[in-house]
Amino acid sequence: MRKNIYLVGLMGAGKSTVGKQLARRLKMDFYDSDRVIVQRTGVPIATIFEIEGEEGFRDRETQVLEELSENEGCVIATGGGSLMRQENVDIIKRNGQLVYLRASAEKLFTRIKHDKVRPLMQTENPLQTLRDLLQAREPTYLSASDIVIRTANQKVGVVLHRIEQAIKKERRNANADR
Repeated sequence: MRKNIYLVGLMGAGKSTVGKQLARRLKMDFYDSDRVIVQRTGVPIATIFEIEGEEGFRDRETQVLEELSENEGCVIATGGGSLMRQENVDIIKRNGQLVYLRASAEKLFTRIKHDKVRPLMQTENPLQTLRDLLQAREPTYLSASDIVIRTANQKVGVVLHRIEQAIKKERRNANADR
């Protein structure tokens, strides 16, 4: 069975950008769980947050992760908060490898500071919000991930190469353990 590759990280880490190109390189299908939710509901994530709150959005996210995980051999970009539910971690771990795209809050902020559609960034101090989110989420990202890739000042091609090398190494180690 070809395992799925799940990408996790805070907003701005490059999950969608890296995911699309990684899928192309590995000849796999690509899915972005947030985009799937938007396509199904017909409204932006910010609207879901307004109407259903974060909990309602997270319920939808879990459902989409379950459905996407039924596929084999896919690259799946997850929402930045998806791992905050143990249920989602379990879904991912059962169905593939988890790659954490890691960057500092300051670097992430430079990438998303002009993006007005991210509901969690509509605060008075978005940089501090990113710092708080990173502090809250990073321990889970690190403990759940099979592979951690620093993306801070790296070009996409370098990140892709590092992911491919890490996946090959992980798979070799898994085969050696059999």
